[in-house]
Amino acid sequence: MADFDPVTKAVVPAAGLGTRFLPATKATPKEMLPIVDKPAIQYVVEEAASAGLLDVLMVTGKNKRSIEDHFDRAFELEGALEAKGDEERLSQVLEPASLATLHYVRQGEPKGLGHAVLCAKQHVGDHAFACLLGDDLIDYRDQLLKRMIEVRDTYGGSVVALMEVPKEQVSLYGVATISPTGEDDVVRVTDLVEKPPAEEAPSNWAVIGRYVIDPAVFEVLENTPPGRGGEIQLTDALRTLAGMSTSEGGQVHGVLFRGRRYDTGDKLDYLRTVVKFAADREDLAPEFVPWLREFLDEIG
Repeated sequence: MADFDPVTKAVVPAAGLGTRFLPATKATPKEMLPIVDKPAIQYVVEEAASAGLLDVLMVTGKNKRSIEDHFDRAFELEGALEAKGDEERLSQVLEPASLATLHYVRQGEPKGLGHAVLCAKQHVGDHAFACLLGDDLIDYRDQLLKRMIEVRDTYGGSVVALMEVPKEQVSLYGVATISPTGEDDVVRVTDLVEKPPAEEAPSNWAVIGRYVIDPAVFEVLENTPPGRGGEIQLTDALRTLAGMSTSEGGQVHGVLFRGRRYDTGDKLDYLRTVVKFAADREDLAPEFVPWLREFLDEIG
């Protein structure tokens, strides 16, 4: 195995306006919308911590203070629960503050995902880091991020998570041109294109919201002009890295992910995610699933 620096930090872009969930997100960050009884952003931080990444930088924006509050201590609430002897809820309230060491930086203007990642430059420094998007939740049983870090440790450069999507959906994603390696679940990414028309897509393998990125990306992003939508696209920077040598911090590999992914990016996918999580909960499923079956029968 080559001697590449270890990945110890995670970056979580959380500066989006959440316009697809208005009016709920007028005063509440979309990242704080609950998946049953836990905000989506907590699942993301739990995933980072599970992969050994205990230094987490949140890239936030205006009206995102409640994210910081959620991962902080709440002494008055803790005291009230302790006085009541409610150990279960007290444990749930304490958990977010103990997951990892959280840091925060603001993205002053909504200039795209690439710009949000660039905001992490001072904190990350000259080290590879993971980037986790809050719209994508990965099932804790699938350990995708750990596998991506292993691939980075083997090949160096950057690593993206790739998932096969129907042809009619490729225009919603960054899409990769890939070539095989000696491992069944690992490919070399030779090119990337952001949200191509279906007829122009190089494959059905789409980039989902998990990345392990070489620090060379920062210099590339600083020289990446605005792309699709007038924003600085991370996909464009990764495309540049794919054409660079490993000694320069380049090369991009992909992990072919065939596990469980939950999308919370729009209302319909969010509702699907909530139902799936509720149906998988031991404390809720025995009553919720039979009710759901009856309800579906009622509406035909």
